[in-house]
Amino acid sequence: MKKIFLFIFITVSCALHAQHKTDAQLQNILSKNTDSLFQAVLSHPDEYRLQIIYTQINRDKNNKPSFTNYYFNVDPLFYFNPASTVKLPLAALSLEKMNEMKKPGINKFTSMQFDSAYPRQEKELYDSTSENNYPSIAQFIRKAFLISDNDAYNRMYQFIGQQNINRKLHAKGYKHTRITRQFMGYTDDENRHTNPIDFIDKGGKAIYHQPMQYNTDSFDYSHTVKIGKAHLNSNDSLINEPIDFTRVNNLPLEDLQQILQSILFPLSVTEKQRFNLLKDDYAFLKQFLSQFPSETNYPKYDTSQYYDSYVKFFFQDSLHHSMPSNIRVFNKVGWAYGFLTDASYVADFNNNVEFMLAATLYVNSDGILNDNKYDYETIGHPFLYQLGQTIYNYELKRKRKYKSDLSDFIIQYEKRNPNDIRPSIKDADN
Repeated sequence: MKKIFLFIFITVSCALHAQHKTDAQLQNILSKNTDSLFQAVLSHPDEYRLQIIYTQINRDKNNKPSFTNYYFNVDPLFYFNPASTVKLPLAALSLEKMNEMKKPGINKFTSMQFDSAYPRQEKELYDSTSENNYPSIAQFIRKAFLISDNDAYNRMYQFIGQQNINRKLHAKGYKHTRITRQFMGYTDDENRHTNPIDFIDKGGKAIYHQPMQYNTDSFDYSHTVKIGKAHLNSNDSLINEPIDFTRVNNLPLEDLQQILQSILFPLSVTEKQRFNLLKDDYAFLKQFLSQFPSETNYPKYDTSQYYDSYVKFFFQDSLHHSMPSNIRVFNKVGWAYGFLTDASYVADFNNNVEFMLAATLYVNSDGILNDNKYDYETIGHPFLYQLGQTIYNYELKRKRKYKSDLSDFIIQYEKRNPNDIRPSIKDADN
């Protein structure tokens, strides 16, 4: 196969590559896969902005898990656009805020209505995808995890507030993480203001009002990141300059992996790192991190468009869109500007195999951003599939002292109602 090169012009405020972490053991595992495209990407990790974290999980005789991370080209300052992966911490923070509000009659299933009180803010009074036609935190989480819906992210952002999002994540130790933007094309100032919200009871009566929030905190934008040789602006005009990612969302791969681990295995991280969640919250997150659109009634997604492996990049085979019946993947993906990212926990219930895998890469061979011409299908998805299968096959053969009991991850998923005649959702903003 012809060697693939990406020419990326990057301006940074400090030398990036000095801190990249790579482990020989992970390199050795990856070298066993002789697929030509897979090895071409591995051979040029900085050109593809490739980062990988493989987390080996071993259980003791009491089934307590321990976690060992192996790295390939990982550096918190080696920027990638996190895209929809930021929906993972916002889902957990939304549930945490709900618990800390301690308002009678308000929980993740309570109906909400979003008003507007600042330029360009958009109202949202109803949600036709939900069973009762109203928005709720539970419905936003479903949509954000099942197909990576963008409106769901924006509304969770508005509920938590920009200030609270970042203060909470920094207090949990995620110092490099910065979530400052909604997916609405807002200015910095507009993103600091978030919509007023009413919680309503089953009769439509307001039971709690959250006024518009405004973030007065400042952010450190001293680390400059510019990527690409050119980009299209909002008017689709070609600008022959890199695109500036300095002030946008940032979620380093190590933080993303650790946030997922803290949600799925809260006792494995320090108390400071945990989210303030109820047992039911953890169960809810686990269900919708792993449930398929084909198993879900609300929202009712078109399963030819949103197939089972749609947001399961490590198992997204271009020839088959189904998932192995013995495997569940608990994960969050993101894709934008030529970046593809996935952070997953994989459980194989037939073979008692489990592991975590997080990876990101950049596939934009023409170096132009915002033109929607990226190499997702020819390079990105095939690489991530090969990566997932490489680690999975290694785990199938790896000897363990104690067999893993994965019963905590066996979930009774929904079943589609065969008599439901509602039209399926074919086009969502994701």
